[in-house]
Amino acid sequence: LLRPMPFDSTPSVHLLVVDDQPANVQVMTTLLAAPLLSIASAGSGPEALGQLDLQVADLILLDVRMPGMDGFEVCQRIRERPEWADIPIIFLSAASDKRLIVRALEVGGVDYITKPFNQAELVSRVRTHLALKAARDRLKQLAEDKDELLGILAHDLKNHLGGMQMSAQLIHERATALADSRLGRLSGNVLHATEQMLAFVKEFLANASADRGLALAPAPLVLGAAARAVVRQYAEAARRKDITLDLQIHDENAVALADREALDQVLENLISNAIKFSPTGRKVVVGVSSLPDGSGECRIQDEGPGFTDEDRAVLFRRYRRLSARPTAGEPSTGLGLSIVSRLVRDMKGELRCESEPGNGATFILRLPPATASVN
Repeated sequence: LLRPMPFDSTPSVHLLVVDDQPANVQVMTTLLAAPLLSIASAGSGPEALGQLDLQVADLILLDVRMPGMDGFEVCQRIRERPEWADIPIIFLSAASDKRLIVRALEVGGVDYITKPFNQAELVSRVRTHLALKAARDRLKQLAEDKDELLGILAHDLKNHLGGMQMSAQLIHERATALADSRLGRLSGNVLHATEQMLAFVKEFLANASADRGLALAPAPLVLGAAARAVVRQYAEAARRKDITLDLQIHDENAVALADREALDQVLENLISNAIKFSPTGRKVVVGVSSLPDGSGECRIQDEGPGFTDEDRAVLFRRYRRLSARPTAGEPSTGLGLSIVSRLVRDMKGELRCESEPGNGATFILRLPPATASVN
């Protein structure tokens, strides 16, 4: 009755039928028998979960009313397991109560079939949901292949661009020493373009890493020490633009729950942006303090052009160019703040921006208390 499903792998498509009535299981097994299908059965919720531990199903037919653990609870248990979360579940019930149907869909079911079974309807719906799952699996694999390929290309580009940047820097320094204005102008253009491309590739890789989800390890961190290290890292960039980089640690003992690598990346991005978008001769203030509820706070305040209402509406979206532009031709990719927002969210923190056009911007980062749960 079932045509071969569009799966690349042979052996077979695996179905799991869960019903406490053996007669129902027998009927469904008979109706769905096909060369490319293997069908397992379970008479209860716990038995169904045990069957999934042995072999993950491509589709589950799940009875609503079962003693002990009903179908809704079984579905919720399945959805809680990442490796099972995408298995399509079709609920089965003799009841046609609309409230039961709505609840079945709310807990994660993809369809609802009433008993007694209509053979054509059962076969058609099973075939449809198997085909949809096959399409989703294929799209997921294509997306993973695309990300892997782009990652390889980006890493290779990063290495080559790093070498180009170093060579361009040496040529530019040599041209400056020789007072060759034409060569200095040309080498400066090459150096600037290389820096722009390298910055984009680096942020692309950081964004791809954030998309895949970093393996964060939250731990109590002293915010003042983290901020001091990043400020020291960007002191030279601020000096070159005659910008005062002022670190104000209001509480040396301010501690928050954060991942060190993610926190460094967030602070680096916010502080480098403040320098990048500030005109020469201005001031950037980095403040660290603790709040009454035990959470930690970092404020990065600049005296740049600020943001319009339109800017703030898309501030943390990817590849969005804002009205403000770097004041010394520094590279800007439109990726940085989207990465920052994702990392802060993954650390269970909060990030907001206070700004008015012409009056600079203040980014406020708040992180959970060191005593907060890491789950």
